[in-house]
Amino acid sequence: MSAYKEFKFKPAPWLPHSDLPLEELERVRDIKREDMEYTNENGFSVKVVMDPTLHMVQDMFYRILMSDLQDKPFSMICPNQWPAAYSAVANMINKYNVNCRNVHAFAMDEWADEDGNVAPLTYGAGLGYSFMHHFYYRIREDLRPPVEQWHVHTNENKGTGVYSGIIADVTEGQGVDVVYTATGWPGHTAFIDPRTEEFAASSLEEFCQLTSRIVTTTPLTVCENSLFGPMGSSGDVWAVPYRAATIGPKDIVTARDRFELHNILNSETGATWQRMVSRLELYGPITQDFPASILRLGKGTCYVSETIAAPFDCWTFGQPDWAI
Repeated sequence: MSAYKEFKFKPAPWLPHSDLPLEELERVRDIKREDMEYTNENGFSVKVVMDPTLHMVQDMFYRILMSDLQDKPFSMICPNQWPAAYSAVANMINKYNVNCRNVHAFAMDEWADEDGNVAPLTYGAGLGYSFMHHFYYRIREDLRPPVEQWHVHTNENKGTGVYSGIIADVTEGQGVDVVYTATGWPGHTAFIDPRTEEFAASSLEEFCQLTSRIVTTTPLTVCENSLFGPMGSSGDVWAVPYRAATIGPKDIVTARDRFELHNILNSETGATWQRMVSRLELYGPITQDFPASILRLGKGTCYVSETIAAPFDCWTFGQPDWAI
């Protein structure tokens, strides 16, 4: 497929990777399903599966189970919002009487208003609200850890580096055992958006040392979230806050393991904004201009759904002129 054969143009300058040569964008766009799986020199793998979310549920439950059986601490950073997945994990915890006393769970991000005030846990479209109500409070009371071990962003911990400091304290500076995440439309992980003033860095090394903070999100992040259920699934960009509290790149690169999911799509049509983003993250350059690419710097696995791995298409391709 060539997006530029008949009409060459530069991508919008506010997009991440807008300065990549068109040939590089075409190379990434044209990667075939059979060429997608690999393991790099850092131990980061790509696997194509039918349903990545099922793999996340299995992985998360197994790690929590082993923390109980082996009586060892377990820490994880969790994405939002995944209510079906989290409630499934909670149901299995209850069914098999798994004690979560050793678990520390961190929500990776939360909305904030224009003045940097973090959304309260009573905000129904909030990420912390979902994390608590669809996960923590679904775990049977006798199996839950103390609520202080289920960490969310608040006004009390929103200062630059404070939330990352809590992660470091809990993990004794070693990083969480695993970070679960899924890339967004602008190539972010959590709300670590590209080209933001708050995450500006002169090098990749400097970028990877930046910690948690309040950030101003990009327009693509606002648009992406207007398509999700908590905001009405209707493109209501006016319902989406444009600032957020988030973990930092340092929390990603210091994690001992990474678990990435690429499977966001319209269930009725199979349409998705994540197909190109997935390829840019996994096969493009590793750079702060595409923050999610830093997952490839360490051990981890990205599970890509068969739908996301499908080739690109265009409704005009293969149609006779009279049908267009």
